[in-house]
Amino acid sequence: MSIPTLYIFSGLPASGKSTLAQLLSKHLRAMYIRIDTIEQGLRDLCSLKVEGEGYRLSYRIIQDNLKLGISVVSDSCNPIKLTRDEWQETAIRTGSHFINIEIHCSDPVEHQQRAKTRSCSVNNLKLPDWKAIQNRHYEPWERNVVRIDTANKSIEQSFAELIKKLGL
Repeated sequence: MSIPTLYIFSGLPASGKSTLAQLLSKHLRAMYIRIDTIEQGLRDLCSLKVEGEGYRLSYRIIQDNLKLGISVVSDSCNPIKLTRDEWQETAIRTGSHFINIEIHCSDPVEHQQRAKTRSCSVNNLKLPDWKAIQNRHYEPWERNVVRIDTANKSIEQSFAELIKKLGL
């Protein structure tokens, strides 16, 4: 059996992160887990004020799948060193590989337009507006990360670049 991989997506809302994470999951036939879905589920089902619970629950679900030899694509903003370390530790605990992937849109006009026009696939989730995206705390990466800039590119072009950079 081959060693599974945890593909750890990061990036601001409306950068193209979820679209690319879903395409990669489909391409690899890997499990896909989106923090927005987990967190909104906790809000809807448990009436929780969600902070870090969505991440911590996701680590457990992902760890179970990695132990089964199933690769996983995780989709979250992943804005700080703490969560980045926790994702990696989830893979390491299971003897799995991990790859950090950062998606960003370097064109602020295009990014703003995406934020204004995108639709939400998670029931009851209120998407952040452009001001909230701009004000979101997001720390620069301090370690190796596969970076994809989605500005002025189609989804297909961005996905082809991701596949090439991942060597798939």
